[in-house]
Amino acid sequence: MTDKSIFLGEFLGTALLLLLGNGVCAAVTLTKSKAKGAGWPVVTFGWGFAVLSAAYATQSLSGAHLNPAVTIGIATRTGEWGKVPLYLAAQFLGAFVGAVLCWLAYLGQFRAHNKDDVLGIFATGPEVRNAGQNLITEFLATFVLVFVILGSGQTEGLKLSGAGTLIVALLVVGIGMSLGGPTGYAINPARDLGPRIAHAVLPIPGKGGSDWGYAWIPIVGPLAGGAVAGLLASAVF
Repeated sequence: MTDKSIFLGEFLGTALLLLLGNGVCAAVTLTKSKAKGAGWPVVTFGWGFAVLSAAYATQSLSGAHLNPAVTIGIATRTGEWGKVPLYLAAQFLGAFVGAVLCWLAYLGQFRAHNKDDVLGIFATGPEVRNAGQNLITEFLATFVLVFVILGSGQTEGLKLSGAGTLIVALLVVGIGMSLGGPTGYAINPARDLGPRIAHAVLPIPGKGGSDWGYAWIPIVGPLAGGAVAGLLASAVF
């Protein structure tokens, strides 16, 4: 893969991921959205379909990591770190752009909403604010994601059929259902930081703060979880 294809694939894929992922959060949150109040199952399946769409669309360009924790896990597993900065730069930039596109898609709803509860559309936050617990939750959820990705990559049949991407999308749904309750399952530093920056800079009426005091947890927890998953995968596969 060339540097150009990697950057384009990760930028476009992560932007699509966040357009659809933040989109489902906006749909269930905002006033005058037809899906308002649809609930957690809709959010988890919406994110799963977002992963499915983005990964299938960009797999041939970059391998569709779409997540710095996945990139770090793969690099830890393989020892190949040369392209990591390129992957991460494209992912964070794409996440920001995807969040902005979501805002544009729901611009009228954001204006009608005018409340300070919109940060959750863009970024994650804990139900019980305890840094240690929140960090462990993000670590464990991301470890599961990356370890299963690395493990399923060892199955030749899944590689040939392309079903591995579908399995990862369903895995994201499962993680949301099982481990998403405490923190909103960022499991992806770009998915949280890029949209959090977008929330901070966009002219959203009555939006409130961007909760920067919490922002390090959905970065450090997933990166650590991905790295440990890579180390374990290199030991057992």
